[in-house]
Amino acid sequence: MKREETIRIDGLSIGYTGKHGVKTVSEGITDTIRSGELTCLLGENGAGKSTLLRTLAGFLPPLAGSISILGKPLKEYREKELATVIGVVLTEKNNLQNMTVEELVGMGRSPYTGFWGRLSAEDRRKVGASLDLVGIAFLRDRLVQTLSDGERQKVMIAKALAQETPVIFLDEPTAFLDYPSKVEILHLLYRLSHEAGKTVFLSTHDLELALQITDRIWLMDKGGGVHIGTPEDLTRDGSLDRFFNLADREKRISIHFDLNP
Repeated sequence: MKREETIRIDGLSIGYTGKHGVKTVSEGITDTIRSGELTCLLGENGAGKSTLLRTLAGFLPPLAGSISILGKPLKEYREKELATVIGVVLTEKNNLQNMTVEELVGMGRSPYTGFWGRLSAEDRRKVGASLDLVGIAFLRDRLVQTLSDGERQKVMIAKALAQETPVIFLDEPTAFLDYPSKVEILHLLYRLSHEAGKTVFLSTHDLELALQITDRIWLMDKGGGVHIGTPEDLTRDGSLDRFFNLADREKRISIHFDLNP
């Protein structure tokens, strides 16, 4: 899969407004994110991963610097247009009742369906294709409240796929899942990036899995630093050891980073 620049970040500073004014979380972030790559954002609780992810997705304004997506500044996108470029899967569990999986995934077509939200035959075909790609077509008639956590996460990913965006941001997509489900979700995201050509950027606490499957890492520390590179790069320069206080450097290197889902 050919890798092309999708997102360009230059001198980005992120933060939010709190009780005592503006709180800066991190400054000076510069990188390029490409299609066909899986990028994982790692960091401790409180390091600012969600703030960074929400800024990249356009939910929070940057404090300084710029973000461009497909060659266009993020701030110049109108809301409806942005919904055709970025799909977002958040951590929060939904409490939807009496809605089928197919209906929920169909909501991903809302940027294209107009005011009434009626799905055309083509919309329904794309919903079906998204269910097939995630491997959950057999769940299409199930009510959402009857699904396991892992199944719900797959449904939300299918909804993002039905949205047909080149970019997908995911905030802790493996939270609340058992280990086999974590592996399955990360393998799915790997396939979406490498086989479907999506630009996939996700935050996660699952260090061992992320190191084995990701193409690039953004490593955030609580001091506001963001270290960016391949898993090999961040192992060789000591960033992973320093951040995670790993006593056995050889064990980290022995992972090999060669998992092929």
